[in-house]
Amino acid sequence: MENKIENKNVFVLEGNIGAGKSTFLALVKKYIKDVQIMFEPTDKWQKIGDSGNLLDLFYKDTKRWAYTFQSYAFISRVQSQLEQMANSNNINFIMERSVYCDRYCFAKNCFESGLMSALEWQIYKEWFSWLVDGHMQKPVGFIYLQVSPDICFERLKKRSRSEEAGIPLDYLKDLHNKHENWLVEKKDIEHYITKLPVLVLNCDQDFENNIDIQSQHMLKVASFISDINRDITKKTREIKQIQI
Repeated sequence: MENKIENKNVFVLEGNIGAGKSTFLALVKKYIKDVQIMFEPTDKWQKIGDSGNLLDLFYKDTKRWAYTFQSYAFISRVQSQLEQMANSNNINFIMERSVYCDRYCFAKNCFESGLMSALEWQIYKEWFSWLVDGHMQKPVGFIYLQVSPDICFERLKKRSRSEEAGIPLDYLKDLHNKHENWLVEKKDIEHYITKLPVLVLNCDQDFENNIDIQSQHMLKVASFISDINRDITKKTREIKQIQI
């Protein structure tokens, strides 16, 4: 499978719960050609064989299910990414969230808020580093939908997903701060991802129903992808010239 995903570029769309990631990706699919969208595998989290809805269990009893959910979210995300990339002829992919968001936002927040033990957190970090650093396709850039926690909270109430009904505003604030730390300020990140380019888009305004805002965002995304592709092509040529 690894041979089938060589020379493919993965961009990651990041953002808080309720930032509008799925809506944004639907617009990307509509306006930007030759880019394949990879949505979060939430369907896998909601139905694991005959065992039930893990996402719902996580929100209902977070302390009990924190480590289980974070581990499965990570594994299913990697599986979904590899499968879709191996079965596609596209060069550019935009993936909804990444394992880095799992690590530096959600899992880290579970540990810091006492929902994951020190032992669980250490185990999580060890197998994360082993798998991501040595066995996974790495992204070439991030697109960050920057939305205030209060607006995310209002959007959550509007879309009314059953699993998200009990999410408090304080939880969204914690996640917002962690997104800002690693994507904007690049603090407390012991990883090469601090060197990757990040396109920050302020999405406080309602872009779903505003054509002008949609156009502005899509132009920035298209330019971001084009610039990175150009840089990658240039570096590849330079490497080949050195080898010759």
